[in-house]
Amino acid sequence: MAKRLIPSFNRILVEKIIPPSKTNSGILLPEKTPKLNSGKVVAVGPGARDRDGKHIPVNLKEGDTVLLPEYGGTEVKLGEKELVLCF
Repeated sequence: MAKRLIPSFNRILVEKIIPPSKTNSGILLPEKTPKLNSGKVVAVGPGARDRDGKHIPVNLKEGDTVLLPEYGGTEVKLGEKELVLCF
């Protein structure tokens, strides 16, 4: 059975992109290099409402690449995938 997590309100679900440990020319990169926290958007919530009740949609869509804060978001494990739930 397939499991799917759908974020609510203006939240997004992001799968972290693991940077390659080797360049195209075959040079191995050390593990201590600064990693860029980027990810691919897997799911997007429908959006939120303002004080007047107007719908404010999320400007992202599935498949977009985003930058993640180092200590932000909530980590979620769905099956074998590790995902991040962000605002």
